[in-house]
Amino acid sequence: MYVVIFRARVAQLDARYSDLAGQLRQRALDEFGCREFVAVTEGQEEIALSYWDSQADILAWKADSEHRVAQSLGRDQWYQHYSVEIAQIERAYGTRPA
Repeated sequence: MYVVIFRARVAQLDARYSDLAGQLRQRALDEFGCREFVAVTEGQEEIALSYWDSQADILAWKADSEHRVAQSLGRDQWYQHYSVEIAQIERAYGTRPA
C-alpha cells in the first residue's frame, strides 16, 4: 500500500475549493481506487493523506482531467506553496474503532 502526503500553505480558500475538494475526494474513492482520504487544515497549513494500492492508481488520479483543473487552481489561487510525497507503507497496525 502507498500513501500520498500532500502538504500546503494556504493562500485563500473559497467556496469553489470546498465544493471541488469534496467532489474530487469522493471521485478518488469511487473511481480511482483510493482506499482512504483524510485532510486537515489548521491555520494556514493543510495536510492530506490518501491511501492507494498501487502507483499506477496514483498516476491515473494525478492525470485525471478534473483533478488537473483542481491542481491548476491550487497553484494559481488556493496555495502559496505545496509539496507531495509518496511513500510505500511497509507495516501498519493499530486498533479498530468499536
